[in-house]
Amino acid sequence: MVKSPRLYLFFLILTTGLKICILEGRKNIGTAMDLIIDGYNLLGAEQGLHGALEHKRNWLVQQLSQYQSRKQFNVIVVFDGWRAGSATEASEKQAGVAVVYSRLGEKADQVIVRMAREKGGGAVVVTSDREIRSAVERFGAVAIYAAEFKRILRSLDGNYFDDEDDDEQTNSTKHGNPNRLSKVDRRRLDKLRKLRL
Repeated sequence: MVKSPRLYLFFLILTTGLKICILEGRKNIGTAMDLIIDGYNLLGAEQGLHGALEHKRNWLVQQLSQYQSRKQFNVIVVFDGWRAGSATEASEKQAGVAVVYSRLGEKADQVIVRMAREKGGGAVVVTSDREIRSAVERFGAVAIYAAEFKRILRSLDGNYFDDEDDDEQTNSTKHGNPNRLSKVDRRRLDKLRKLRL
């Protein structure tokens, strides 16, 4: 029996929160991860940026929708609209995935960095762009290489996920224990494990 009113209130909130998560069928208890994806960067890693881009964008959104339905993360994909976009930033929801087009004169890189700054440490950014990666890591977000996430998306089709090369792209200039990864790389690998299917 709980004697303290504060402890009882804490216990009540804790058990009620767990019941809500169980009733909603959530697998992960806690805050949802925000996955911000550099759309054209990921497409370039997957299929290249030649040919019909609209078809490739639709294919990517479909793949991300399948991924989102399995993992229940907030998935946001950002595309460049700075050359031929509208005067304002356009966003829409397609099959559970938030699709954002940067406004005319603004690159997707700037939108991604701004979103990562707003989301903070709960965000994971998928890009291989070095400038974006270093900018979002300053705000506490974790940056995942497009090639790493591409392998995760390929596992949607039932292909085997090869995790032997997890630390394939790690920092080579580090100090201290040579057998221990840097803090940034450890966080990146931890998020990669959570992103896998």
